Amino acid sequence: MNLPYNVINGGLSGETSAAGKGRIDWLLKQPIDIFVLELGANDGLRGLPVKQTIKNLQDIIDTVKTKYPNVKMVIAGMQMPPSMGAKYTNDFKNIFPDLAKKNDMALIPFLLDKVGGIPKLNQDDGIHPTAEGDKILAENVWVVLKPLL
Repeated sequence: MNLPYNVINGGLSGETSAAGKGRIDWLLKQPIDIFVLELGANDGLRGLPVKQTIKNLQDIIDTVKTKYPNVKMVIAGMQMPPSMGAKYTNDFKNIFPDLAKKNDMALIPFLLDKVGGIPKLNQDDGIHPTAEGDKILAENVWVVLKPLL
């Protein structure tokens, strides 16, 4: 597909929500119409406090909305493996729908839907998708993003 949109990938591999919060002003130097927030997974994998992840993500959302009040916003939901413990896993999973509702954002319910936990769709680390897995992730995003364009 050749669409007339300029996409800026502001992500950094391994980045936490705190690091994203620290870089958000730099990313907002160019005007944006749609902002897709996909951060927090590395917080979860490090077992960082859910309340801190929520605060960092909310600060990012507030910064974006202050600079661009008419921006359309999307948040990508993430989940943790059960090895993180039932309470942590559940609290973490709720971060994204709660923030989406609070901030009137479109929600990608689970970015890794149909990919997470499926060995052939993930690299040897079991966390990052393969090229085939990335295509499924792109579809997970597209379903939510397309109506906003």
